[in-house]
Amino acid sequence: MARTITRYADFWPHYLREHGKPATRNLHYAGTALTFAFAALAIAWGGWWWVLLPLAGYGFAWAAHFGVEKNRPATFTYPLWSLASDYRMFFLWLSGRLGPHLDRAGVSR
Repeated sequence: MARTITRYADFWPHYLREHGKPATRNLHYAGTALTFAFAALAIAWGGWWWVLLPLAGYGFAWAAHFGVEKNRPATFTYPLWSLASDYRMFFLWLSGRLGPHLDRAGVSR
């Protein structure tokens, strides 16, 4: 039985290792970017149904885990930490600062 992670400081490197393949991270980035695009459309056009569209981001993420990484999405066990980590990974990548985090987690680049 795998140990339960009880601190976010321990979860973050685990999360990065679960996203070890560049293709997995790239699909996550695409899905996360879509959530921002859908949020912008919801603000610009209104309508309650736009709120459902950010869930499309999960489609990219789950395809990455089941199809590329061949693992179980962390969101099934740690939903809030996983969501926060997805956005953290996205913004670190976008700002060019993800590399050292991957290195510390033992993810080869």
